[in-house]
Amino acid sequence: MTGTTADTATATRGELTATGMGLAWWAARQPDRAAITSPSGSRTFAELHANANRLVRALRRRGVGPGDAVALICGNRPAFAEVVAACLRGGLRLTPINWHLTGDEAGYIAADCEARAIIGDASLAACVTGAAAAAPAATVRLAAGGVIEGFESYEDALAGQAGHDIEDPTPGGSMLYTSGTTGRPKGVRRPPAAAVSVNLYGYDEGGDDVHLCTGPLYHAAPLAFSLAAPLAWGIGVVLMEQWEPEEALRLIEQCRVTHTHMVPTMFHRLLSLPAETRAAYDLSSLRFVLHGAAPCPAPVKAAMIDWIGPIIWEYYAATEGAGTFCDSATWLARPGTVGKPVDGQVIVGDEAGNQLPPGETGLLYLKVPVSGGFEYFKDPDKTAATYRGMYFTLGDVGHVDADGYLFLTDRTANLIISGGVNIYPAEVDAALLEHPAVGDVATIGIPNHEWGEEVKAVVELQPGVDATPELAAELVEFCRQRLARFKCPRSVDFVGTLPRQDNGKIYKRLLRDRYRAVS
Repeated sequence: MTGTTADTATATRGELTATGMGLAWWAARQPDRAAITSPSGSRTFAELHANANRLVRALRRRGVGPGDAVALICGNRPAFAEVVAACLRGGLRLTPINWHLTGDEAGYIAADCEARAIIGDASLAACVTGAAAAAPAATVRLAAGGVIEGFESYEDALAGQAGHDIEDPTPGGSMLYTSGTTGRPKGVRRPPAAAVSVNLYGYDEGGDDVHLCTGPLYHAAPLAFSLAAPLAWGIGVVLMEQWEPEEALRLIEQCRVTHTHMVPTMFHRLLSLPAETRAAYDLSSLRFVLHGAAPCPAPVKAAMIDWIGPIIWEYYAATEGAGTFCDSATWLARPGTVGKPVDGQVIVGDEAGNQLPPGETGLLYLKVPVSGGFEYFKDPDKTAATYRGMYFTLGDVGHVDADGYLFLTDRTANLIISGGVNIYPAEVDAALLEHPAVGDVATIGIPNHEWGEEVKAVVELQPGVDATPELAAELVEFCRQRLARFKCPRSVDFVGTLPRQDNGKIYKRLLRDRYRAVS
């Protein structure tokens, strides 16, 4: 175990966390406990803490210090956690980049965030080198886990530095980029990260809790809920390098996982496993599953609760800010709700931000976080267009019931307008997912000369199911038995694999663009 400075040794946990040194608390008290476990390697709390100190020193020796930006293109491996911890204590602004992007797309983000350093995973060399070519200001370049031409070795850079606590920690933070549903993605900039002060998951501090990270860490939710939160409370994290449903069950059993975060698509894929496969794994250690990122079809969530018990919590939030939470008991009493906003945290309003009465559908507005608002980096017009006083909207649509419980409808970007009538695809998706032949589905609007748009369902079938005209007709009729006729698809297409974002969500914009190009 590395040594600590006197100040660090005597500081309270709150004082350490405020300077980005929260790991020092746990490194001193449970140095040998696993902090990160992954196929690419593991780190104890002492090792993770010491390597964060080493990385801060390595970056400073290369001219990267407080106020500078670091771009990270890395899979779910220990180096990702080390870079996050280093930026938090080194006063650096971290931008994790989606490694599924092309080199040009990643390069746009690396240049736009004004990165002084790029740290890349050698297994993602094509994306990393493409990003570096578009970001000449990023003169510090480190490659983790192997060789990338023109990059220094990350491991060698750390090996040349001392691991004891840095003497002048400065709080840093992250600037994540939106997924870019319209135009180029934008950086979401906010004040340096505040301390994680609420034990949201009810972790047993100093106990044997284990968190399973199921999604890519460059996304806001896995980064916050599956890395920052558990480590802040001294909980070890098991990293999945990529999502695979049976592998998740295996890891829950093998590692005695107690907590995890998922998205609704993961629920559906878990439920699609054969019953004997699901029954083969011991999930008794699991006691808290958090989910969000997209509306979850009620039958899917009900089936998950029936399977693993009332341990599922849902949240409504975004990269820009948080909104509501909902436990299983509340959801079972009001299927479909994402919780009851407190203190006006979320309101339903019109385009101008005027609050609408219960039962009326409108835009959802989230209150600006107490720790400070956000801005879209170098885009004051987009920032201004998002705010309505002390609230902001991301284009989500929903309503509250008479008791104040919030229900999501869809996003305005997904809205289908057919003959002047609004149709929300999430409702159609939820109906079709009840059919046993449907593995996954994306309902979109396609051009129609008479009606403006018409409803089309693009379906990925369950394994072994044949795509036939008869099945397409059956799915349309299946919808008509559950929804008003005008909401139902006029046609159904079958595809081998739906285009997905890396967090499992279906990339509907890509599908819409494809069909509109054909039209």
